[in-house]
Amino acid sequence: MKRRRFLQIVGATALAGRPALADTWQGQAFGGDVAIRVEGALPLAEVRAEIEAIEATFSLYRPSELTALNAAGRGPGSARMRKVLELVLRVHLATQGAFDPTIQALWSALSAGRDAAEAYAKIGVQRIKLQQEIFLAKGQLISLNGIVQGYAADRVADILRSHGCSDCLIDLGEYRAEGGPFRVGVEEPSAGLIGALTLGEGGHRAVATSSANAMQIGGRSHILGPQGQVPRWSTVSVCGESAALCDAASTAFVLMDRAAIENARDSLGLGTVVLVDFDGNLTSL
Repeated sequence: MKRRRFLQIVGATALAGRPALADTWQGQAFGGDVAIRVEGALPLAEVRAEIEAIEATFSLYRPSELTALNAAGRGPGSARMRKVLELVLRVHLATQGAFDPTIQALWSALSAGRDAAEAYAKIGVQRIKLQQEIFLAKGQLISLNGIVQGYAADRVADILRSHGCSDCLIDLGEYRAEGGPFRVGVEEPSAGLIGALTLGEGGHRAVATSSANAMQIGGRSHILGPQGQVPRWSTVSVCGESAALCDAASTAFVLMDRAAIENARDSLGLGTVVLVDFDGNLTSL
């Protein structure tokens, strides 16, 4: 579950007049650096146990529930897996199919230098059956990297809130805030710092960013269009209340035009969307 560090939000600080966050944990998870800052005592053992459980469910880079599901084409489906797949289907519908984790079959083909045509025939998240067991269609592979960091941030926020932590800033690859407000800067790989957003009190609680220019696979952007779409935007940041929905939407929005993005944003109940085109022009929706 390699972290897209080049997409990260930078310069997160409390706004003037707020006390500094007293307890900070920095560590490694989801293939990169993570950090949690709270005012008060951080329930670190519970937070770390939840992060470990999420990685044990969704990682592609170690034995996990997801790797077992991909290998067998079926699995019992834990509560975590079912919850995330339900969110996936919601974003898939809202984005007219632009968000589709079954793109992993195409990723694997391009990584191995194989013909992509056969892989495209296996794509289609709507073909996954969520029954007493989870069944993938024949030959399907899924990757949930485009939503799991956001899901993890939401889950950690739930834990912190249950312990009475009122001012929290969570960076698990995507940002989630409780309390605040907090000011964050958004960085675009080629243009540098492109703007600032307020999270927490007075703003949205979550923000996620995706960039087409971050890396390439098989001579194309790592953000692969499930219907052959190519990226329309260099970088997209999405604000909202759920880091999981922001995470998934930012990935899909890279492939979509403005009108489709606005429709999906409204359907998903998201907030501000910041678009950067390949000439470095910034648009806020």
